[in-house]
Amino acid sequence: MTGVPASAAGDTSSANGAPVSAGSGAASGGASSGVVESGGPGGPKPARGAKVVAAAVNQASVWNIANLLTMLRLLLVPGFVALMLADGGYDPAMRSFAWAAFAVAMITDLFDGHLARAYDLVTDFGKIADPIADKAIMGAALICLSSLGDLPWWVTVVILGRELGITLLRFLVIRYGVIPASRGGKLKTLTQGVAVGMYVLALTGWLATLRFWVMAAAVILTVLTGLDYVRQAIVLRRQGIAERMAASEETEA
Repeated sequence: MTGVPASAAGDTSSANGAPVSAGSGAASGGASSGVVESGGPGGPKPARGAKVVAAAVNQASVWNIANLLTMLRLLLVPGFVALMLADGGYDPAMRSFAWAAFAVAMITDLFDGHLARAYDLVTDFGKIADPIADKAIMGAALICLSSLGDLPWWVTVVILGRELGITLLRFLVIRYGVIPASRGGKLKTLTQGVAVGMYVLALTGWLATLRFWVMAAAVILTVLTGLDYVRQAIVLRRQGIAERMAASEETEA
């Protein structure tokens, strides 16, 4: 685009303050260098160049602090797995570094959503990437622990099955409304993070016994909150169907 000001080209602005195309482009009715093309009966319409600029602005909004924290969590996943499995998975030093990576991922999970909502940084990328990052780091930790024999596979199946199932359930009932995160769900997430973090560390003695009970609490909360979300989904669907039927009856009346 040439970027020639309208005043230099001898043009005037339209009634709503938007500049019109200048020079020979206006005479031919199709200059691609103008900000606005000459329209038909509906008035001026945006030029192709204006659409490109608008798309660039929307794309730039993805690069905010909340999304950067989400991307950091995604990048930590392969590093965490490499540290967990280094030297057969039983090097205390490597397990400590893996725990640090897992802890950073859990901490960023607490902040990115809050920052996005507090500072109006919510984007489509964040809506998709955030839950993926959450489940990726937790799933990687559980699978690594079970593959190393530190955690029974049924625990991994219960936790990951619940997480994936509830995510799918949210999408299925989204047409009727949104299932909000409950206090029990937040407590479940915190307990899971603490329990998995304790298993990542090479603990012995009474700490090893303690982590067993913390994981037991996490599994119980996982199941109970999952059942509660199912109940909420059923209620939400029934309410949505009832509201639609009532609206349909009012329209027919």
